[in-house]
Amino acid sequence: MSVQAPSAVVLIRPHRFTPNPLTAADNVFQVADGVPSASVAGVAHAAFDEVTAVAQALDAAGVRVHLFDDEDPDRPDSVFPNNWLSTHAGGHLAVYPMYAVNRRRERRWDIVEMLKREYRVQDVIDYSGLELDDVFLEGTGAMVLDHAARVAFVARSHRADPIALERFCTNFGYEPLVFDAVDPHGVPIYHTNVMMGVATEFALVGLDLIASPARREQVVERLTAHGRTIVDLDYGQVCDFAGNAIELRSATGERLLAISSRAVQSLRSDQLAVIERSCRILPLDVPTVELAGGSVRCMIAGIHLDRRPSAPEPAPNADPRLARA
Repeated sequence: MSVQAPSAVVLIRPHRFTPNPLTAADNVFQVADGVPSASVAGVAHAAFDEVTAVAQALDAAGVRVHLFDDEDPDRPDSVFPNNWLSTHAGGHLAVYPMYAVNRRRERRWDIVEMLKREYRVQDVIDYSGLELDDVFLEGTGAMVLDHAARVAFVARSHRADPIALERFCTNFGYEPLVFDAVDPHGVPIYHTNVMMGVATEFALVGLDLIASPARREQVVERLTAHGRTIVDLDYGQVCDFAGNAIELRSATGERLLAISSRAVQSLRSDQLAVIERSCRILPLDVPTVELAGGSVRCMIAGIHLDRRPSAPEPAPNADPRLARA
């Protein structure tokens, strides 16, 4: 068992996917010019098929998948639910304020209600009202959470406001570790989870992107304090989404690293060996979704909640009044 690796996930299968023009300004991993109008339908169809295949692959690997469809044409980034939703051990759920105006409609209360029905949810803390004050915190895109050591690693950006971060950490019991991270051109990294992923026994991190050497050492110290090995990613590997991966757990307890095929191909043999000491690598083909500047980690909202017990089937010929009681 691992508190870091959930065994169930939420996925959103978009019917009208396209890279979001409102997020292109600060997301250097996104296709800047968007998708030509003649290709929009084909791109949407391809993204639909990619999410379908991801859901099937996770299910086949023993991960419980809750797959929701989205037919709304005005939610181009709905394939990335981890930005508006996170769940936490003990029955806690958070809903987040989003930077891009057209992403705020991605919050779906039918998904929250499903989680309440299927899992033990004690409370829902909704931070979305902070949007009225231009305060944003885009979930586990803006924060990479070490659930074991209770540390929230955060690359400073306007998608991770310190006010919202402080509230989250106070409410959920995490210590914030904030740092400046920039690409080789000095552009801030828009989401922490494109450069960093924390698993039970290793962490994928683009260390050279952390601007301050002292802060870089602090990040390494906190990540390795409980025996994790650092897989240091170069900027090319970060651009191939090697940091945008998530550790999951199968029904049998096997740990899996859900990661894009493109990211796997960018990793060296020694890096793969570190991962494979504790995880089975599950490569997933999502090249169309990656046009929007996110990859497998962004597509998955992990469920760190206890399942409710299923109602037992009544015994054959049992008195139905007893079954109802």
